[in-house]
Amino acid sequence: MPAFQFEALTEDGATRKGVLDADSAKSARSLLRQQGLIPLSVQTSSADANTQKSWLQKDLFNSKTLGNADLTVLTRQLAGLVGAGLPLERALSALADEAPNEKQQALLSALRAEVNAGNTFAKALAQHPREFSDVFTAVIASGEQAGNLAMVLGRLADDLEDQQTLHAKLIGAALYPGIVSLVALAIVLFLLSYVVPQVAGVFAGSKRALPWLTIVMLGISDLVRNYGLWALLALSAAGIAFSYALRSPPFRQTFDALFLKLPLIGHLTRHYNAARFAGTLALLSTAGVPILKGMQAASATLQNKAMRADLDDAVVMVREGASLAAALAQKKRFPGLLPMFARLGEQTGQLPAMLSRCAQQLSNEVQRRALALATLLEPLLIVVMGLFVMLIVLAVLLPIIQLNQLVK
Repeated sequence: MPAFQFEALTEDGATRKGVLDADSAKSARSLLRQQGLIPLSVQTSSADANTQKSWLQKDLFNSKTLGNADLTVLTRQLAGLVGAGLPLERALSALADEAPNEKQQALLSALRAEVNAGNTFAKALAQHPREFSDVFTAVIASGEQAGNLAMVLGRLADDLEDQQTLHAKLIGAALYPGIVSLVALAIVLFLLSYVVPQVAGVFAGSKRALPWLTIVMLGISDLVRNYGLWALLALSAAGIAFSYALRSPPFRQTFDALFLKLPLIGHLTRHYNAARFAGTLALLSTAGVPILKGMQAASATLQNKAMRADLDDAVVMVREGASLAAALAQKKRFPGLLPMFARLGEQTGQLPAMLSRCAQQLSNEVQRRALALATLLEPLLIVVMGLFVMLIVLAVLLPIIQLNQLVK
């Protein structure tokens, strides 16, 4: 809790100075009046100000305090406490007391102080943009205006859990092929850089012509040993240059547009981004956010810059009078399922429900295709690794077989 230096008058007119712990300057003045003192000045303690500045600026703003799982748990807990009838300030205080680390405790205390000072919860969240996205803040603001904060928090927690589930399944689907690829690469490099040169040393004094496969492998082995490090440095430099190039909006948009045209991966990317957009827009619409503002906020969830540019064009079309379905239908990068459900929602007056159903179907499609791709890649990678190892083994064995035939 922040500390405040105060100067106040007692009932007999004497001046008293000291330090008082309170959530805000306003709370500090109230506490002084309850003690029969007349506050003259209340200022943040210099030591506490430096400490608070260190926490809030260094830890809270320069690095994320809440991970995705932490934010989901916090939202679910806050929804339960507020839904049980506990005032928001007391709910934040209880969560701060139970925070697992000092960073989260400082963040929750800062939110509680803002609420105690008379600010809305959404405004308090907006002070920490690294921790709480614009979508999160917009939904909270709508819930506060409608008086349904507990319900909105619950739906936010559901949405965060759905996003984490989808993300975890995609990571799980890509994990095994990634591990197999790394192990295969390590084995092949070891064989080429160590085993094959040993064979070359054994047959160096022989005047017999080596099999063509062995000659090829020896050439590849020489390239790996002589230029492998340089190739690794070149790839690292290219990767760094590419990462810097991606920071340029035109280049990033062009790259993302080309990425969407890739077979299988491009399809997954389109459906994944569309599912995020549909689910977020459904959540915002349910909370009462206007459709234009909801589209602008939901565009922040699109990781693909080309799809985000299309959505910005769709926002302009909707602002000029077009329906959401008509605007999305003209943007071919979005799956056809999205404008179809949007049209059904607009016709039936159940746009949030239809968008939520669309998001669920798109997520299921992404999960199904990702698992199918992983299932296909697993045996394919094993076969490719086996072929490489077999070729290297044959390159080693063929000279030995040739030598045995010569001895006979």
